[in-house]
Amino acid sequence: MDQTKDTKAPEVASVTVYPKNISRDPSSPLEDSLEAQQSSPPVYHIFTRSRKLEMVMIVSIAAIFSPLSSNIYFPALGAISRDLHTSMALTTLTITIYMIVQGIAPTFWGSISDSSGRRPVFIGTMIVYIVANIALGVSTNYGELMAFRALQAAGSAATISIGAGVIGDITTSAERGSLVGIFGGVRMLGQGVGPVFGGLLAQYLGFRSIFWFLTICAGASLLIILVLLPETLRSIAGNGTVPLHGLQKPWLYYITGQPDTEEGAEPDLKKSTITLRTVFAPLRFLREIDVFITLFFGSIVYTVWSMVTSSTSDLFEQTYNLSTLEVGLTFLGNGFGCMSGSYTIGYLMDYNHRVTEREYCERHNYPPGTRVNLKTHPDFPIETARMRNTWWITILFIVCVAVYGVSLRTHLAVPIILQYIIAYCSTGIFTINSALVIDLYPGASASATAVNNLMRCLIGAAGVAAAQPMIDALGPVYTFVLLAGITLVLFPLLWVETKYGPGWRLARHRRLNGPRASYGE
Repeated sequence: MDQTKDTKAPEVASVTVYPKNISRDPSSPLEDSLEAQQSSPPVYHIFTRSRKLEMVMIVSIAAIFSPLSSNIYFPALGAISRDLHTSMALTTLTITIYMIVQGIAPTFWGSISDSSGRRPVFIGTMIVYIVANIALGVSTNYGELMAFRALQAAGSAATISIGAGVIGDITTSAERGSLVGIFGGVRMLGQGVGPVFGGLLAQYLGFRSIFWFLTICAGASLLIILVLLPETLRSIAGNGTVPLHGLQKPWLYYITGQPDTEEGAEPDLKKSTITLRTVFAPLRFLREIDVFITLFFGSIVYTVWSMVTSSTSDLFEQTYNLSTLEVGLTFLGNGFGCMSGSYTIGYLMDYNHRVTEREYCERHNYPPGTRVNLKTHPDFPIETARMRNTWWITILFIVCVAVYGVSLRTHLAVPIILQYIIAYCSTGIFTINSALVIDLYPGASASATAVNNLMRCLIGAAGVAAAQPMIDALGPVYTFVLLAGITLVLFPLLWVETKYGPGWRLARHRRLNGPRASYGE
């Protein structure tokens, strides 16, 4: 189980792991105790699978607004440039500022939610987002557009890290893969349909109508959170049996009562206080080699994908002479690639986890069907369980990016199909990275996800800012060949993480927890 002891670093219980060359004595009291623990593990969370799915859907709908706010905007870039009398390069900078704040804001929101709770921060960020959209709807010049786009990002971006925090609160690593996949797939719905709505609204009602549309949708999502979403932070809600009060209590519970509460139940983790140190604490994760490698490679993939996406409007308008609405429709390939990539890779991760469990049990002479994870067995190779398929996904990504520029000289369907594959692969890598980062820091899952978002968005923002100048200087063909080459050069980082990541993680565990735990070889 992934239960943790504090919100700043994962606390892992000390267990005895039997090396494969030592036979176990079934009559041993220690063996009886271990087998009893394996046959009747304590309940990590009282929510049923269907209840967990319901909560994942609620936080996924809220998380839609981060990619939706970015992608609904892409087809309108030409209209905004003409309406505000600015160049396309300056208009593209509104995407860059959005991505910068999108990376920075969750670092603070995530650490606050790891201390004060998921639900209050969810409510606060959604209110900020709604205010920003109202301001954008009445903006009249380029300066206002830039400023309120930054505020919009500050409100919307945190929903992803906080949603990931909710999933980390209520799930174990064995079931987390599919739920992270669903979380990514639902929120990526904004990636798929956003540009279509953006093209429609910008063409027939003007680009400002985009922000009024987002205001209405965000208001509906906030209402769902207020009514249905309970607090899940384990230092407040425990495993779901602790009675909730005040802002942590959803409105529905005032009518139906809180189910499955236990009189006198206490949280299983100590609640931390919010200090300046806790706000900046997520940045410490970047000092860990395995975390840095995972996040850095994912950030490069994210940057390349963002450069493909952000350049689509201008390239397709010039190459194929498309209208704003038609440009919006071309983003469907990218959007549905994101959705299907997150969903299918999520379930594939659950399957890979079971395969790795079986191999681990065979290696240590455990009975078939024994469930193991990082909580019960700290030396469980979670890196292998998560990254079994990363290599072929990355190779396919590199090949498609390399030929993307050439495809713009062919029929429109070819680059759209390539965008689908590029989005599928990149989102698959994001899903794997997100689950792995939560596994490495389950007690601070929102903060860890926020750092993931920080690195991706800052590097991605630099890439988006450089995309148009690179295309102008090198042309689309050589630009995307160069981007594929950069990804190929960094490809060996995946092998490094798989090979040395477990050792770095176990060394970190010993450093954080002292010599209490023993590990089998």
